[in-house]
Amino acid sequence: MLPAVGLTELFDILAQHMVAMLRLGAFLLASPVFGGRFVPLPVRIVATSVIAVPVVMHAPMPDPDLISDLRFVPVALAELAIGLVAGLVLTILFSAAAIAGDRIASTAGLGFAAQFDPAAGGQTPVVSQIFGLVLLSVFIGTDGHLIAIRLILESYQFLPIGSALNARVLVAAGLDAAENMFALGAAIMMPVVSVLLLLNIVIGVLTRSAPQLNVFSFGFPVTMAATVLLIYAFAPGLVASFDALVQQGLVNMADLLGSLKDG
Repeated sequence: MLPAVGLTELFDILAQHMVAMLRLGAFLLASPVFGGRFVPLPVRIVATSVIAVPVVMHAPMPDPDLISDLRFVPVALAELAIGLVAGLVLTILFSAAAIAGDRIASTAGLGFAAQFDPAAGGQTPVVSQIFGLVLLSVFIGTDGHLIAIRLILESYQFLPIGSALNARVLVAAGLDAAENMFALGAAIMMPVVSVLLLLNIVIGVLTRSAPQLNVFSFGFPVTMAATVLLIYAFAPGLVASFDALVQQGLVNMADLLGSLKDG
């Protein structure tokens, strides 16, 4: 006899699969790389469906009767909140690269050199876009995206669906991520910005002592050339800073899920 699945059992399996997709789908929607506008919506849906298969097979799932009840609405909202906050923690920290690039561009006088960024949905400086692409390359190259997905999958074991959710932990995780974002952004931009600040002071003194040296004809080309050379010289340090940023984001994400486990 061939094994068969009744229609009722099939609907129960599909309902549990949809529930498993809530946390994963919210995370992929809010996280970097997966949540970018350059990733088509069908790709996200298929990826969420495929990743949710082992969750249904190994993680404790709620009873199908509870899923069809109104009592499951708070549970679904809690699942969405966990996934969204976990993804936003990474996204907020990754914004440190954009902040650093924006400050470097403003200090170098390249703030006007902006173009449309499909990921941000608006005009951003070219330096910020370059930093963002390098950060995503480091994130993928160091398997950070796989570690983030693994953290979400492991959270189903110690934080099963239907667990009590502490909203204060979610808020505190967002505030900590914002604090780390500004600190890491300052650390990334400080070497280049410090040298450019000294260079601007020198150019200001020269143009003051020699008025024939026009600021735009002399200072601007020098600042632009110095910015390119500084970014090239500090490239290894920038990549190391981006790697530390990725590690900090994963640590914050793990701390968030662990804090939710402890209540």
